[in-house]
Amino acid sequence: MSDCIFCKIIRKEIPARIVYEDEDILAFDDIRPQAPVHTLIIPKTHLSSLKEAELDQAGLLGKILIRAREIAGLKGIDSSGYRVVVNTGPDSGQEVYHIHFHLLGGRRLGWPPG
Repeated sequence: MSDCIFCKIIRKEIPARIVYEDEDILAFDDIRPQAPVHTLIIPKTHLSSLKEAELDQAGLLGKILIRAREIAGLKGIDSSGYRVVVNTGPDSGQEVYHIHFHLLGGRRLGWPPG
């Protein structure tokens, strides 16, 4: 989508602090971090939310989770622990309608999260 902010980041039209990139995935630091480590991991193909995901995208979504683990290592939070969050829809707090996985860590995270 041409007006999607994350698609613009993928196309390098908007700068971002990129921490990981491959042919399918882009990861960058959140501009409004909610924890000392707050990285967003997105697919390079536009998908609005988990609600719209299809079974044939399971490989890509699984790859994102494995890369989240690797990025946690790059960020130095793999031993202390981290959280991966996917918000879906307005009540969850989803603000950008391009599926994105929040990798959060670097401090003790509370539960429940809401």
